[in-house]
Amino acid sequence: MTPPQTLVLPEQGDWKVRVVPNLYPALERQEVVVHSPRHIRSIADAEDDELELVAEAWRRRAADEPGYVFALLNEGREAGASLAHSHSQLVWLREPPPARVQPRAELVFEQDGVVVACPWASRVPYETVIAPTEPEAEALESKRLALALKLLAEIVRRLQRLEGHVPLNAWLEQSPDDWRLVLFPRLTILAGLELGAGIHVNTLPPEEAAARLGSA
Repeated sequence: MTPPQTLVLPEQGDWKVRVVPNLYPALERQEVVVHSPRHIRSIADAEDDELELVAEAWRRRAADEPGYVFALLNEGREAGASLAHSHSQLVWLREPPPARVQPRAELVFEQDGVVVACPWASRVPYETVIAPTEPEAEALESKRLALALKLLAEIVRRLQRLEGHVPLNAWLEQSPDDWRLVLFPRLTILAGLELGAGIHVNTLPPEEAAARLGSA
């Protein structure tokens, strides 16, 4: 029921991760990475070996096709997802999006060279960044990308314990010298001030968000 796959992992035996063209692409080239053959509805339900293959799929597809690849995840209709089955998307852009200046952050925890933190200037409650402790320029070639995806899944599980199943967006953000996964939960509605002026009203201080996620 999907277009012909562009990649399947593992390549032999039963598949765990499949990549197919997006039937309704917003841009010229856009692919869907199916996270599991099991009908899971959130990245929080993905198993570690599946997330390792998701990282490998991102890496392989970016290497196979020229251009800048923007990897993103939408969960919940309020966050723009049209399908309930857990998946991410790869979008080929002509050039990288503008890099955001990363403010200091409140630490949630650190594991094996990857840090999880809530930015001091968080735009929404529980906004979280997951990044290498030491700057790395190439995310899709990093050995830490799979771990970062596993930690993203863990933070979503903790968020679900705190707030239930929350619509959310996540994406891979890169600048010339470093990269990070950004988690953007949709607990609040973006209104005119946020959309028009770029001024975000966040009622949950990042230090409190970090403390809640750390203890969840």
